[in-house]
Amino acid sequence: MKIGFLIIDMQAVHLQDIDKKAIDRACEYINYVSDILRSKNQVIIHVQDVEGISELNKDSFTTIPEVQMKDTDLVVTKQFSNAFWQTELDQLLAEQGVELLIISGTAAEHCVLFTYNGAGERGFKPVILQNAVLSKHSDAITSLYRDRNLISHPAISYLM
Repeated sequence: MKIGFLIIDMQAVHLQDIDKKAIDRACEYINYVSDILRSKNQVIIHVQDVEGISELNKDSFTTIPEVQMKDTDLVVTKQFSNAFWQTELDQLLAEQGVELLIISGTAAEHCVLFTYNGAGERGFKPVILQNAVLSKHSDAITSLYRDRNLISHPAISYLM
């Protein structure tokens, strides 16, 4: 089974009001799972929201250095909450043969949730990576975990 791992909007501009300890913790899980999946030639995709980007603020739109990016990773830019909307993500995942889509990043109540729903609508099997989702609102993370399918890093290790 081919697995895709989406790391959504882990950019300084979107993390400004989130506790640094929470960001660091999420990055630990993201990096750990990324390493496992890379070692098995699975697909890692960094999704970057570029809505509002300009020459003056472009540095705040890059992925934060705490998230390890490798040359083999792919990058998709988006302008809407759903990373599938008006992007090449659907086609890219189909070309890679991805079936299971693990989703992480920010924000639980916006881009992570809408991309999760978009993945299901397009026939992928989406799951949320436990402890790798961020939000300014802790209740949004609780709701996401309650209402959507979750996967833990030990389960991913087992699958590999």
